[in-house]
Amino acid sequence: MKKIFLVFLLSPVICLMIMCTVVVMIMSGDHEIENDKIGGGDGDYITNSISLEVERFRTVFEKYARQEGVYNQLNVIMALTMQESGGRYLDIMQSSESIGLPPNSITDPELSIKIGVKYFASMLKQADYDVHLALQSYNFGNRFIGYAKERGGYSKKVAQSFSSMMAVKMGWSRYGDPDYVDHVMRYLKSSNHTFKLVNGSIKEYEIAMKEASKYEGQPYVWGGSNPSDGFDCSGLTQWSYKQSGILLPRTAQEQYYRSKRVDEQDAKAGDLVFFTGTYAGKYITHVGIYVGEGRMFNSNGSGIQYSNLKSGYWREHLVSFGRINN
Repeated sequence: MKKIFLVFLLSPVICLMIMCTVVVMIMSGDHEIENDKIGGGDGDYITNSISLEVERFRTVFEKYARQEGVYNQLNVIMALTMQESGGRYLDIMQSSESIGLPPNSITDPELSIKIGVKYFASMLKQADYDVHLALQSYNFGNRFIGYAKERGGYSKKVAQSFSSMMAVKMGWSRYGDPDYVDHVMRYLKSSNHTFKLVNGSIKEYEIAMKEASKYEGQPYVWGGSNPSDGFDCSGLTQWSYKQSGILLPRTAQEQYYRSKRVDEQDAKAGDLVFFTGTYAGKYITHVGIYVGEGRMFNSNGSGIQYSNLKSGYWREHLVSFGRINN
């Protein structure tokens, strides 16, 4: 599928990088989220340098990735979107051609994502879940799948051969992007080799929690990142893990980007736990240290304390658990 970009520009609202705060509301009743709606979404990759223009649609990508049964390829889909548009076009996944329309006919980003994710899921199934073959086929179209399988599967050489053949057949100077896989993969990192699990050494978690526990009962401090000034949510996690030799970035959202998603049933004490919607302006707005048995230790509007994750306010706003690197 040859991609042609027209100038239909978004005017994205770029949110300022602000530190996390939260106004805690104790809410009653059962408002639990089903387990399969928390965590996951990594496959073998984590995202790398995803723009805010694409990141702001993460919940939309999640919605349709779940719907199409490819939630484990969420990060791959978002990296694909970076290559397709970088979030600069209304047809954010450049999906128009996949339903027989001229390029950029779609002017609703959510519709583009819905169609694009469905198309990617179709390519992935036809490619027997070979991600590289599915990615290249997203660019070339599904005819490439059979062509590649007849030649031993996806390779850059096979992609270049197909591109040349189709260019001659169509009378074009070039056909698609034979380097499409490489171009998508620059927005991904392998999750198998870049991360050191906090839980791999219980000592690291114990050191971090010993430090964090010193401040239990102290008030939440907006922008606080050290014992002298006090702590906000990400300031507490950053400071505590620094004492165990693990360096985290400053904000909750940056810590989310740096971590590997972990399903709730696999979460262990020492993982981070992330939340959204506790204030306006960012996707990830709060972070705490998971201590096991459905509880976390965190700095929130009620102070530095243990909080319940099984029901109520935090359960309603929970996004995922994350395992962090050294």
